[in-house]
Amino acid sequence: MRIGVVFPQTEIGSNVADVRAYATGVERLGYQHLLAYDHVLGADPAVHQGWSGPYDIHTTFHEPMVLFGYLAGICSLELVTGIIILPQRQTALVAKQAAEVDLLCGGHFRLGVGLGWNAVEYEALGKPFRSRGAMLEEQVPLLRELWAGGTVTHRGRFERVTGAGLAPTPMQRPIPIWFGAQTAPALRRAGRLADGWFPQVPPGRRLDEARAEVAAGAASAGRDPETLGMEGRASLRPGEMDQVVDQVGAWESAGASHVSVNTMGAGLGAVASHLEALEELARQLRLRARAS
Repeated sequence: MRIGVVFPQTEIGSNVADVRAYATGVERLGYQHLLAYDHVLGADPAVHQGWSGPYDIHTTFHEPMVLFGYLAGICSLELVTGIIILPQRQTALVAKQAAEVDLLCGGHFRLGVGLGWNAVEYEALGKPFRSRGAMLEEQVPLLRELWAGGTVTHRGRFERVTGAGLAPTPMQRPIPIWFGAQTAPALRRAGRLADGWFPQVPPGRRLDEARAEVAAGAASAGRDPETLGMEGRASLRPGEMDQVVDQVGAWESAGASHVSVNTMGAGLGAVASHLEALEELARQLRLRARAS
């Protein structure tokens, strides 16, 4: 199982030196990938009365594709969007950006996609919120077709391409597409279309139920669900090092191919504190591996 980190989007701020220090630091510690969340815009709670979203207009989010172009030049980590909100973005532009990131990082890129939940953001980007599931179903095959190279003509409900194509094409053809999924329809969609998926529940009964939905979706498309990757999430909190070590172990026992360690919201503050916590976790994981 490959162990990576969640880029601490909401806390790292706009200091480029901190971004560099974090990425090079986690690579030095032996983590294998860096996963970044995506939000283009935040909603203003003063305008949207009763706003209950986890993020708002004051929450920092770096743009993942631009961020990854920078990180590709300073580290060799696998870069992962977890997730890009695909239906609010132009498919051809995402295909172009992803191909460029894949080239810059030497083919160490996974495109995680999902539907998102912020209708305010969809409105601002000129995309229909209620059609986002159907849009994503059309976008994913089109992305793969564009990455394959050559001329593409596509006539769909939401997308139209006429005799056009990408150059250069990505190193990975196609780039792996992973889905964030929580509802039964989204889980079955992941089974039908994705190369891997990000569960939104921990190992146990709820994960077993989610996997059954993914397997059902895969079966409906004539696919083997065992070929799909699965990436779990382990949240690191101060004073809970043993618990996060156990979480990582639980994901491994559950058959995850990847797990990301998330330090956001842990009250760690400066980048140095995030790296110190991740260094101690890496040490604990090595000790557990030797003991087993």
